Amino acid sequence: MKVQINIPENLNEITLYQYQQFDKLNISSEAEVRLKMIEIFCGANSLIARNMKATDIVEICNSINKMFDTKHQLISSFKMDGVEYGFIPSLDEMSFGEYVDLDTFITNVDDLHKAMNVLYRPIEHKRKDKYTIKAYDPNTSDKMKLMPLSASLGAMVFFWNLGIELSEVMMNSSLKENEQNLVQYLNSQKNGDGSIQSMDFLKGILQDLKISLN
Repeated sequence: MKVQINIPENLNEITLYQYQQFDKLNISSEAEVRLKMIEIFCGANSLIARNMKATDIVEICNSINKMFDTKHQLISSFKMDGVEYGFIPSLDEMSFGEYVDLDTFITNVDDLHKAMNVLYRPIEHKRKDKYTIKAYDPNTSDKMKLMPLSASLGAMVFFWNLGIELSEVMMNSSLKENEQNLVQYLNSQKNGDGSIQSMDFLKGILQDLKISLN
């Protein structure tokens, strides 16, 4: 039986929502996990997935797993539904409400689209590498479920690294010094990257990551 499915070639072709759906799975069988990977990441229904050759299933799943076993860099902009979204240009100019929402939602996979809604907004004006973005609107977070997973992972790893380095910088500082160190450190960050060795390690990052002003 010949079937056609959409096999993603990279994480740009996987949405954040697909990853959120996969993360909700509570199954231990490796065979069932592979079937769900085909269903969720390739858009195949259960019947099609079960009728595929076992060797094809294994090959596709291995290919998808390798996408996570790579270096994830912060992506400054991406296009979604014809709209260009940009990473917030000045982290030190974020409002307290934005910090609170980011701090609250970035540690939970189910809420990750809400955190990305803080970090990525539609670009209003752009000139060469500089741009401005729209004001933060918490009511538009559902749109971010369809953003490329590559951008989500890059942002998470960036803030994971940022959190580690900030904890070292601010560990012995007073509250006022913490605020000053935070601004100075964010001003010094122009890019960020990190490495995720496996999907299990990614889940560990998501569980442990915590950015706090306190």
